[in-house]
Amino acid sequence: MRRLDASAPGFAAAFDALVDDRRESASDVSADVAAIVARVKVEGDAALADYTAKFDRFDLDASGWSISKEECAAAYDALSPELRDALNLAADRIRAYHAAQLPEDRDYRDDMGARLGARWNAVDAAGVYVPGGRAAYPSSVLMNILPAKVAGVERIVMMTPTPGGEVNPVVMAAAHIGGVDEIWRVGGAQAVAALAYGTDRIAPVDVVTGPGNAWVAEAKRQLYGVVGIDMVAGPSEIVVVADAKNEPHIIAADLLSQAEHDPTSQSILFTNDAAFADAVAAAVDAIIPTLSTAATMRESWDVNGAIIVVPTLADAIPLCDRLAAEHLELAVDADEADALFAKVRHAGSVFLGRHTPEAIGDYVAGPNHVLPTGRRARFSSGLSVTDFMKRTSFLALDPASLAAIGPAAVALAGAEGLPAHALSVSQRLK
Repeated sequence: MRRLDASAPGFAAAFDALVDDRRESASDVSADVAAIVARVKVEGDAALADYTAKFDRFDLDASGWSISKEECAAAYDALSPELRDALNLAADRIRAYHAAQLPEDRDYRDDMGARLGARWNAVDAAGVYVPGGRAAYPSSVLMNILPAKVAGVERIVMMTPTPGGEVNPVVMAAAHIGGVDEIWRVGGAQAVAALAYGTDRIAPVDVVTGPGNAWVAEAKRQLYGVVGIDMVAGPSEIVVVADAKNEPHIIAADLLSQAEHDPTSQSILFTNDAAFADAVAAAVDAIIPTLSTAATMRESWDVNGAIIVVPTLADAIPLCDRLAAEHLELAVDADEADALFAKVRHAGSVFLGRHTPEAIGDYVAGPNHVLPTGRRARFSSGLSVTDFMKRTSFLALDPASLAAIGPAAVALAGAEGLPAHALSVSQRLK
């Protein structure tokens, strides 16, 4: 774990190194993924069966390629009442939050009489990738399916690996709540390729969303353009800005909530109190051995974690913006949280106040937990309804409005050396 002091000599260089640290996949993943994608494009289902046998250790033909809606309904019915209620609460809140994101069509006339605007439509089909290895999360099922449903997508396809042939019943139950149309027991880069190109069994989709390992992320990157994607996501990350009024063990738990995802995850604390920094570090070391994810947390914290002491918490915000983290917690009094938040420019999602842990956002808050990582919050946003929609602009002119704006178009077409463009307009003006 790195320990930095913003007032110390050499801080700027040390912080630059932290910002520039890339925790994502090695370059050899790219070549592996390219080979997988090319094979799936040519061989289709045969390649999927072979890769599933190799990586997930079961026979698709013998065990079945898909999971039925009836199996998902049965998994939902078999849940404990407490877990069923929790999933339904999460679904209700996620659905309501995303319903408020639906964009409005525009149709108006400007002061020259031109009618113009835009109309929004959902894509025809969306593919949702749901991890099935280290990270098999029913919450991600809801976070990906429900925005697509709210957007009006007619066909939603879920791809999820089932290592050893084992199906996660809670993931199936979440798929039932979300209303997914198809579930295929295929994972990895090969699943993304199947969604993009289609196979004999699996029809292609228009958009692919959802988290995955380095191979899944790289497949989405390589296939963007063949199919739309939400983002290329990397390892999880959290930045916590906290003062000494917090309980150290609570802030330590917040930091570890992301460290337990993967050894490459990153947790960073900014505080204006060196003694509090020491107390949080000690609390992290005390908590790790008590939890089942200890090995993952230990590596993540030791290799990628950081505690940074700043003169004031306001001094932390420009540094947070440079990190542009997936999650940012402002664990201070409500008024101060709002004041700090007003200065934040770059973060995937922000959690305000001492009683708003990031972990709530992973499950039942409502906003989407599929968020940009690796400093991509500088230029991108979390998953939303509009990721499953596209906007079509339109224009309608009458003789008067064409006469008003057409001559300028003719002049510009001439300046660009495009005489047919100019002719298309000028003939109508006559």
